[in-house]
Amino acid sequence: MGDETAGGAGRGDPPALTDHDPIATYDRIATHFSKTREYAWPEVESFLADRTAVRAIDVGCGNGRHTELLADRAETALGVDASRGLLREACTRAEDRGIDASFLQGDAAALPVTTGTADLGIYVATIHHLRPRRRRIRSLNELARVLDPGGVALVSTWSAAHDRFADVDPVADADVRAVTDEEGTPIGFDTTVDWTLPGGERVPRFYHVYTPAGFRTDLAASDLSIESFEVSSGNCYVTVRLEPGSASKE
Repeated sequence: MGDETAGGAGRGDPPALTDHDPIATYDRIATHFSKTREYAWPEVESFLADRTAVRAIDVGCGNGRHTELLADRAETALGVDASRGLLREACTRAEDRGIDASFLQGDAAALPVTTGTADLGIYVATIHHLRPRRRRIRSLNELARVLDPGGVALVSTWSAAHDRFADVDPVADADVRAVTDEEGTPIGFDTTVDWTLPGGERVPRFYHVYTPAGFRTDLAASDLSIESFEVSSGNCYVTVRLEPGSASKE
């Protein structure tokens, strides 16, 4: 889609963009990363404040900090992540805290979950690690697939509105790659953001950084409908539901 090739990388892309393996990256940094992700984000707490569910899913659950919130509000809670390292952290955290939740390895763009089984979902801080664009949209469609007809979910991503990216020029900067939609309209850019381990080792992590308008574009291309959309602390937070009465757009 857009200007992305079948492999998601254009000619002359920085090696970190073409060689990036997010699963290996997060397996490598899982223990240290988990230590820095102790608390739930306020925006997630706010979304869940008045909600309850029978079955809830946390896509890209990481160390399970948000799965823990779902377990308090749903009869069953499932966390899904591609990284076995992060899933080990999630299982340990849940066991230590007596949290009743299940965890499963899986790809956000091909969830190992039955259609229509979740009435509450969270998909935060994960879609920006997927490449190319069609996989990001497919992951949104997968979220739509597993939601039941009355289900609701919160989706979030880093955005170009974040202070970190204030000086980024996707056209001129050599370490980023601009991404456009089918009409050639810029919708974000690909880059890497290093994670620094104790001892100083720097581990590059792939990010697709959406413009807020670009995130709306990909949501509109998916099977989800937008209920609310806000930018907070440099992230887009979107409350979504299954597009009523529509066939899959894929």
